[in-house]
Amino acid sequence: MATLEKIRKRSVLLLVVIAMALLAFILGDAINNGRNLFGTGSTVAKIGGEKIDITEYQRRREELNQQYEEARKNNPQQVAGFDVQSLPQMALEQLVSEKLYNAAVAKMGLQVSPSLLRFYMLEFPQPLPSMQKLLQAMQANGLQVASAEQAYDVLFKNPKRYNLTEAQVAPYQQQWLAIEKEYANEISKMTYGRLLAGTFKANALDKQAIYDDMTNTSNVTVAYLPYGQLDAKKYPVSDAELQNAYSAERYRYKIEEPTKETGIISVSVTPSDADRAAAQNLAIRTAAELRQGNQLSKDLKKEGLVPTRRTMRLSDLRDGALKTFVSTASPDTVSIVNNGFQGFDIVKMGRRYADVDSIQIRTVQVAGATLPAKVLARLNAGLSPDSISSVFKADSVGAMPAQWIQLYTAEGKTQLGIQQSLLDSLTNSVGRYMILDQQPEGAVIAAVVKKTAPVQVVEYDEVNYEIHPSQTTLEQAREKFEKFLAANNTAAAFMKNAEKAGYYAQTVELTPSSPAVPRAQGMNAFLPDSRQVVRWVIMDADKGEVSHIYESKDAAAPMLYAAALIDEYEDFVPLTNEQVKNEVTERVRRSKAGDEMVKKYSAKAANMASVATAMGVEARPVPALTFAYNPAVPDAKIVGKIAGSPKNGKVVVVKGDNGVFAYTINAKGKEKFAKDDMQLESAWKRIVNLNPDAMLRGAKKLENNQYKFEGGN
Repeated sequence: MATLEKIRKRSVLLLVVIAMALLAFILGDAINNGRNLFGTGSTVAKIGGEKIDITEYQRRREELNQQYEEARKNNPQQVAGFDVQSLPQMALEQLVSEKLYNAAVAKMGLQVSPSLLRFYMLEFPQPLPSMQKLLQAMQANGLQVASAEQAYDVLFKNPKRYNLTEAQVAPYQQQWLAIEKEYANEISKMTYGRLLAGTFKANALDKQAIYDDMTNTSNVTVAYLPYGQLDAKKYPVSDAELQNAYSAERYRYKIEEPTKETGIISVSVTPSDADRAAAQNLAIRTAAELRQGNQLSKDLKKEGLVPTRRTMRLSDLRDGALKTFVSTASPDTVSIVNNGFQGFDIVKMGRRYADVDSIQIRTVQVAGATLPAKVLARLNAGLSPDSISSVFKADSVGAMPAQWIQLYTAEGKTQLGIQQSLLDSLTNSVGRYMILDQQPEGAVIAAVVKKTAPVQVVEYDEVNYEIHPSQTTLEQAREKFEKFLAANNTAAAFMKNAEKAGYYAQTVELTPSSPAVPRAQGMNAFLPDSRQVVRWVIMDADKGEVSHIYESKDAAAPMLYAAALIDEYEDFVPLTNEQVKNEVTERVRRSKAGDEMVKKYSAKAANMASVATAMGVEARPVPALTFAYNPAVPDAKIVGKIAGSPKNGKVVVVKGDNGVFAYTINAKGKEKFAKDDMQLESAWKRIVNLNPDAMLRGAKKLENNQYKFEGGN
C-alpha cells in the first residue's frame, strides 16, 4: 500500500510538471508567433506570404488623413463628395499592392542606378509629396530652397555657405535619405510594372482576328421581340431547374472574401413640428436683441447664434430678400430675410460704400538688411523694375511680373495678409513703391500699377440658423426604434416586419474590405459613421442575430442604425441569396419562354416578312453588322452566330438573353481600311484589359483583419 501511495504522489507531481511545461511551451509559441492563439497579433492583413503590420498600416492611415485634410483646406473641390470612411481601405489596398510589387521586384533583382535616381530626385518635374514636405519644412525654417536640387546643395554640398552647422542639417539629411529609399522603391515598382505589361503583346494572329472582327461585315435583316414581363404561372420554375441553372453558371457568383449578407435599417431623424416652432420663436428673439446692439445674449449664443460680419460686392449677392434689404436699408436696421422650413437668416445693416475690387501689383524682392532702402529710393526715383538687376547685383534683387489681385471675390473681401492701412496707401498711390514686408534676410517692395473703377460694396452682420432635431426628438425616435428591435430580434422578423413599422430594410453584402455601409445597392456613397456597424457584422454577429442601435452623431442630420446578419458565405454567393435566386429564376424563365417562342415562330419562318408579322414587330435591315461593333443587335451571342455564319438565305429564329431574334443573312462583305498595327495593338489591350495588380495577386487570398484593430463599438 505504501508503494502504491508513492506512485500516486509521483504521478500527481509528474502531471503538474507536464502541465507546466506544456503551458510554458504554448505561451512561448504564442508569443513567438504573434499571439496566434489569441488572435492575429499585430498583423492587419496578409496576402500570400506577405504581412502588413499594424505600425505600417497606422502610418499609412495617418499619411492619407493628412493628404485629405490638406486637400480639404487648400482645394475643397478636389475632395468634394469624398467619404473619409474610405481611407482605411485605401490605406490597406496601397500596402497590399506595395507588398506584392516589392516581393516581385526583389525576386527579379531590380536595382535603381544612381543616375536614374538622381534624375527623379533632382530633375523630375513632379516631385513626390514627401519631397514637397521636405522643401516646405526647410522654407518654414528660413532656408530659401525652391527645388530639390537647391535643397541638395544646401544639405550635402555647401551647408557652410548657408551658415549651417552639421547639427542643423542632420535632421533634413535623414529625411532626404529616407526619400531616396522611397524614390528607389517607386522607380522599381514603375519599372517592374512596365516590364510586366510589356510581356503581354498581341501576336499576328490576335491582330488579324481583331482586324477581321472590325472589317468582316454581314448584311442582315433582323426582327427582335423582347420577352418583357413574363407570367410566373405560365412559365413556372422548379427547385430542380433552379439548382441546375445555378450549378451550371455558379462562376457568376464567385466572391473574393468571406461575405456577410446583412439587413440594414437606417433612420434619418428630422426636426419635429415642435422643433420648427421653437426655431420660429428663436428668430423673433434674435432679431429683437440685434436691434438693441451687435452682441447676443449668452442664451442665444448657446444655441450657436453668432453674428458674422460680411463685406460683399453688391453685384455678387443673388437677387432676393437679402439683396433687396441691403440695397436700401438704413444703418442698424434689422430684418429677418428668411424664416423657412430649414432655418432662418437675420441681417443687421452696416454701411454701403464704393471701393476698388481689383489691383495690378508689381513686386521686387531684395536681399540683405540695408539694400532694400536703397532699392526703394531708386524705384521711386523712376528706375524700372525690369532694369533693377543692371543697377544692383543680380543675386540680390529680383523683379516679378505684374499680376492682378482680386480684393473682392464672390465669397467676399479677400484676406491678403496685408495691413489695411498699407493696402489703402498702395491703392491710393498708384505707381509709388512701398515696403510690404521686411525681415533681417531681406524685403518685399511693391507698387500698384493699375486699379479698376470703384464698385458698390455693402457691409452687414448676418446670423444664420439651421434647424436640427432636438434631443427630445432624437430620444423619441430612438425609443420607437428600440421597441421595434425588441419585438423583432431575429434576422427573419427584422426583414419581414420593417416595412409595417415604417422602416426600410436594405440588404447589403459586407466583407472585411467594406469601408462602410453603402446607402443603397450599386451606389458609392456610404451611410455616415457606419464603419461601426460593419465592424459588428464582421467581428461579432452570429447568423440570425440583430444588433443594438448605432448612432451617427452629426447634429445637423443624426441617424440611427441597426443590422441583422441574414447569412454568411466564403466562396460563392449561394442560391439561397434572394438576389441570386431572383436572377437565376428570371434566367430560367426566359430560357423556357425562349424555347417556346422559337418553336412557335420557326413555324412561320418561310420568309422575314411572315415571321416578323407573327412576332408583331418590324423587320429591320442592318447593312453592315460587324462582330466588333453591333449596336443594332443587343445580344453578343446572336451577333456571334451571325458573324460566324455564311450567307445561306435561310430565316433563323433563335432565343437570346432578353428576347427572341429572327434573322436572315443577305450578303457578306468587307470594310476597306488600312491595317494599322498600333491601332490593333491598342484594341487588343482594351479587350484583354491588363491589370498588373491583379496579375501579381493571382490566386493569392487576402486575409483582412482591419476590423480587429478599428471600426468603433
